[in-house]
Amino acid sequence: MIQRIQTVFLFLVAVAMVLVVAFPIWQQVNLGQTELASMDAWSLSVSVIETEEVLTSTSVFYIGLLALLVAGMAIFSLLQFKNRGKQMLINMVNSLLMAVMLGLVVYKTYSFNAEFNPQANGAFVLGFWAIIGGMIMNLLANRFIRKDEMLVRSVDRIR
Repeated sequence: MIQRIQTVFLFLVAVAMVLVVAFPIWQQVNLGQTELASMDAWSLSVSVIETEEVLTSTSVFYIGLLALLVAGMAIFSLLQFKNRGKQMLINMVNSLLMAVMLGLVVYKTYSFNAEFNPQANGAFVLGFWAIIGGMIMNLLANRFIRKDEMLVRSVDRIR
């Protein structure tokens, strides 16, 4: 049934992944307060704060692609409401992909921060927290799908 609570959670997973693509994930200012390192879902770049001129840019497109893949799989899972087993499997794969995405983000930011400004840590911003929010929503969706499956099995036992 599409009007269940897990539908809302799966939709929120897709929204969270769109937020990952649309907003920055990490930012860091150097010691002289002249350069800003910023990471979004597509690139990791260093720019001059005053002129906003990009000094260097490294592509991290795979994070954006993973976010879009997770959003698509969440919508697909949302539409698989008649097959709860398949829905749970898709959500488990989605959880794995989000964990990989989170690991990639943390690895890239810490390795870049070591050469950019090792004295201070950068700040994780909305895009990063959207990944964690998406993981929590996916976990809750799976929990309610499992609860529905157990309810259906208990009713079948009664018949």
